[in-house]
Amino acid sequence: MISGFFIERPIFACVVSAFIVIAGLGGLRALPVSAYPDIIPPQVSVNAVYPGADAETIAETVAGPLEQEINGVEGMLYMNSISAGNGSLTINVTFAVGTDPDLATINVNNRVQIALPRLPEEVRRQGVTVVKASTSILQLISMHSPGGRIDQAAIGNYALLHVVDELRRVPGVGDVQMWGREYSMRVWLRPDKLAELGLTPGDVAEAIRQQNSQFASGRVGAAPMNEGVDFTFAVTAEGRMSDPAQFESIIVTTTDAGAIVRLRDVARVELGAQSYDFDAQVNGEPNVYIAVFLQPGANALETGSAIEQRMNELAVDFPDGLEFSIPYNTNKFVELSIKEVVKTLFEAMVLVFIVVLLFLQRWRATMIPMLAVPVSLIGTFSAMYLLGFSINMLTLFGMVLAIGIVVDDAIVVLENVERIMRTD
Repeated sequence: MISGFFIERPIFACVVSAFIVIAGLGGLRALPVSAYPDIIPPQVSVNAVYPGADAETIAETVAGPLEQEINGVEGMLYMNSISAGNGSLTINVTFAVGTDPDLATINVNNRVQIALPRLPEEVRRQGVTVVKASTSILQLISMHSPGGRIDQAAIGNYALLHVVDELRRVPGVGDVQMWGREYSMRVWLRPDKLAELGLTPGDVAEAIRQQNSQFASGRVGAAPMNEGVDFTFAVTAEGRMSDPAQFESIIVTTTDAGAIVRLRDVARVELGAQSYDFDAQVNGEPNVYIAVFLQPGANALETGSAIEQRMNELAVDFPDGLEFSIPYNTNKFVELSIKEVVKTLFEAMVLVFIVVLLFLQRWRATMIPMLAVPVSLIGTFSAMYLLGFSINMLTLFGMVLAIGIVVDDAIVVLENVERIMRTD
């Protein structure tokens, strides 16, 4: 029997036990940690914006051509599209479990490029993005201003410029999304003035687009030159505008009498938010949320700690009146599960020690299960690593159940061995 082989070779049995412990500790360090196992099929999200269009128009002119080309991409299970009344379109393409999300993103993007020429010009100008859809939210960071000293657009602008990119560089972070308002130059048209001058909103938009652009102005003194020059100068011209007064001076058209019609004559220009569809508050104060998604296979505990450390470093340079907090953190559930496993193991070891010592009254018999139980449990992590599992609430729950089984078997087997040794 196998047991007899190890009983007759105690040194070999100790070496095997030591190897199991070392392999288990190595697997424990390498295992990814997350709240739940990664069993969700990978998704690729296609996003487009058609300003001013309603949901039906988007579905017919944008979603239709995209869905026609994306349908049938390799590994696809199904897809669904959401056309919103604010001019946005989202197409979620779901792939079979085990599909490489990076390769799926490339395949979908190739299909989107084929459909791009058939989309409206304004949609092409805004851009169609293809990204991996992240579903595992690790943390939700709240940036708010106590007392409302900073408005939501200013908070969102600061977060976009100084926080989002920094968090994306943290190891283990898969994606970072900001849920809030961003600065934008808003032009409020005056319909009566447009009708009086015979203009349309498209005429105003085209004038803004042409005059709010960055151009390459060339160089002075570049070869070939008839006469030698000592220096070559690059010509720079004022490009994109950044002030409402600059936008107000944009020339929209000229009248038959030669008068110049500027943007301020037909519209009101102000610096506001790009969209007012989203609004978030904390205790009645302006707030912006930053969602941090975990990278597949990353350690949630280490990534969460690195994010908190980076946010504390960034908070040193926050403007006065801006603070951050983390109201939603999935690591709390994982940490609680790990504590429960350690607590259960400690309680089991104490009970084994008391029961064996009380009933068998032998120190040697007491130490055997005290060593055998940790060896078997630690060795489990090496098997989890080889089978591709992760440390999550489900596997930790299984370990809690396994501790009871292992402890019970250790006591029963040891008592039976002692009985046989005494009778023989």
